[in-house]
Amino acid sequence: MVKNSRYLARTSLSIMGVGFVATLPFEHTNPFLGLLHGGFEAGIVGGLADWFAVTALFRHPLGIPIPHTSLLAKNRKRMTKALVSVIERDWLSKESIVNKLKNIQLTEKLIIIAKKEIYSESFKKRLLSFIEQLILQIDIKKFAPIITKQIKGYLGSYNINSLLANVVNLILDRQYDQKTLDYLLNQGEEWVSKEESKLQLGSAAVKALNKIELDGFLQFALKSFQSLVNEEKLGKLIQKLLKNIISDLKQPDSQNREKLLSSIHFRLDNLKNNEKVVHEIEGLKETFLQQWDPNEQLEVILENLSKQSIEFIHNDHFWDNYLFPLLNDLLNKLSEDENKITNIENWLHTQITHFIETNHSKIGKLVQENLDKLDDEMLIDMIENNVGKDLQWIRVNGAICGFIIGVCITGIKLLIQ
Repeated sequence: MVKNSRYLARTSLSIMGVGFVATLPFEHTNPFLGLLHGGFEAGIVGGLADWFAVTALFRHPLGIPIPHTSLLAKNRKRMTKALVSVIERDWLSKESIVNKLKNIQLTEKLIIIAKKEIYSESFKKRLLSFIEQLILQIDIKKFAPIITKQIKGYLGSYNINSLLANVVNLILDRQYDQKTLDYLLNQGEEWVSKEESKLQLGSAAVKALNKIELDGFLQFALKSFQSLVNEEKLGKLIQKLLKNIISDLKQPDSQNREKLLSSIHFRLDNLKNNEKVVHEIEGLKETFLQQWDPNEQLEVILENLSKQSIEFIHNDHFWDNYLFPLLNDLLNKLSEDENKITNIENWLHTQITHFIETNHSKIGKLVQENLDKLDDEMLIDMIENNVGKDLQWIRVNGAICGFIIGVCITGIKLLIQ
């Protein structure tokens, strides 16, 4: 396009030159041709003057270093500084950018884009890949000690009194005291009913009787009793006695059972505030926490969890049943919540405004850096190629205007003469 306009400018000047030469012999013989001759002459002057003016902007005309020519090259720094100043202060000023952004509903546009994107396969792949990278970026060796510290801190701060109270309440609420008693009674009954248990009981009773020392008649009575019974008879007697006691304790309406359970309940209630027990458990807890080092186990668990998580997120089941419904639901709820949209919009504008205020000067620096990369010839060519078309038309217009003015002046001269 620039070449075409240059060709047109040269053609117009050539026409003026040819016309001037062709009408020169007839300047004084033919009034009409003389009139044209004056127009062509002025057209040459106008065209050459504008050619000089246009050329002087970019380079020295005909390579001659005439003063006040090649203006762009000579005034490059001042021109660049002025251009940067205009861009920073006028065209892309902080206020103009911020005001323009205020008229753009960023959140609504982002929601619309997001709703379209979540249905695309490329978005799905990018998001899953991003989640995978997040999982892989977790340094398990650094993460495990943090978890260990948190667990130990939680266990260390846990109140033992509260723990005992909860345990006691749980035992009573779920009747573990009665279930435990019944279990022990059943086990005791089963053991007492065995034949070898009878002999063991009789033997133990005889040994116990032999160790008893009484005075006078009581000692005589004890010896008489021992002569009447042997280990088997004594064991059978004790066996029956124990069976009767156990059978009675197993009955729900037994008074002895109620008394025993009441005694258990009393001791459990006292356990809640038993400082000695609490202190003992606290000591055991501290010793356990000091010696306990679960880092290796946690690293194995976290490593397996990481592998399983990556396998899980790449399963279509994860996207179809979890992540996609979650994203879709979040976007729908967000688009319906005007307060959240307003809050997000305000936050976005605040962040962008802060970013612009912080980095606005970089716009001018960027323009300056890009302009500095160009040498004089490249800069001149770039400007000439972008605005050269209009500049070349100045030459054409100069020749035409000169021609018209020349015709008018010559006509006036003819009329005066």
